[in-house]
Amino acid sequence: MLNSLDLAGRPEDTRVVVAMSGGVDSSVTAALLKAQGFDVVGVTLQLYDHGAATHRKGACCAGQDIYDARQVAENIGIPHYVLDYEKRFKEAVIDRFAESYMAGETPIPCVDCNMSIKFHDLLGTARELGAQALATGHYVASRALPGGGRALYRAKDEDRDQSYFLFATTHDQLGMLRFPLGDLTKPETRELARRFGLPVADKHDSQDICFVPSGRYSDVIERLKPGAAEPGEIVDLDGRVLGRHSGIIHFTIGQRKGLGVATGAPLYVVRLDSERRRVVVGPREALRTRRIMVRDINWIGDEALDRALAGGRMDVFVKVRSTRPPQAGWLRAAGAGYEVELIDGEHGVSPGQACVFYDAAEGQARVLGGGFIASAVSAADNAVHRRGEVLPAAART
Repeated sequence: MLNSLDLAGRPEDTRVVVAMSGGVDSSVTAALLKAQGFDVVGVTLQLYDHGAATHRKGACCAGQDIYDARQVAENIGIPHYVLDYEKRFKEAVIDRFAESYMAGETPIPCVDCNMSIKFHDLLGTARELGAQALATGHYVASRALPGGGRALYRAKDEDRDQSYFLFATTHDQLGMLRFPLGDLTKPETRELARRFGLPVADKHDSQDICFVPSGRYSDVIERLKPGAAEPGEIVDLDGRVLGRHSGIIHFTIGQRKGLGVATGAPLYVVRLDSERRRVVVGPREALRTRRIMVRDINWIGDEALDRALAGGRMDVFVKVRSTRPPQAGWLRAAGAGYEVELIDGEHGVSPGQACVFYDAAEGQARVLGGGFIASAVSAADNAVHRRGEVLPAAART
């Protein structure tokens, strides 16, 4: 059960803004804080409106969800505001999503949304409303440090842990953010929703990419960027043409189905060459990589990153996919950027995804920071080097 929010003053004199998406997690967060006596204000952001998406199972932050958030607020007796963030969300998240796919990357828009909208713009709104904290329904933990400040940790429920999507949270933001569900499991959250009598107790969870009504990313990209799906060649690791494709935006690293070519052995997308509009395919072994270049690192460890790397490299545990556990590796400076080496390697590492660092592999490990994958050297890239070819810019280290 939720304990103190580590806020000074009595709960009844402490205002907390809760980001209410209309789902069960944020609804329980609001109900818990209200039950503890805090002065709770619910805020829902309208981020998009794609017609059919507003009533589709798995959507969030649209028509039906705004209605659900309002119903919950009325149920527990708190004020509720809806803010129109459609234009801001399109510029900061949806447009960047489309541009990233066109560049041959596999973007992670939930990070952009948290970084640019929820923990930047909404945090500012919470301060304007006189709040001492902004609480969300994310499954991640935040705790006060002995020397001051706060740190971010993985959630108790490892299957629900969302720390991978929150690596860009800054020290300053952590001072005001609270995550009441960090020590709860999902079944416990739903049981609390029933106990509070919330109408969303059995509502479906939202999907990761909320603004893709059909589930087809390419549909959104083609609508935003007409002509983005330029045809090109499907080639093997030796450059032999195996077929044609209708646009690299239809493919992601590691994809096996829907390639439209057959050679007898299973083939996977191992690289996307946006400059030459090529989809490079090969065996699964060609997807394996140990070296990753990381850009735009946000570091929330105890000491500055450069000081932490003063010895040349730092032992960390690395998560390069939201569904995979952290694995042991090293982080070191490399030229103007940073390089990660994975001790056991990983398959299908894609530019544009997050690379998140922890201080341990299991349990409620502390989040040290993270960045975006700029490139990875796979077995396929090593084969290119052996042939003496020049890697495209998107694949260079």
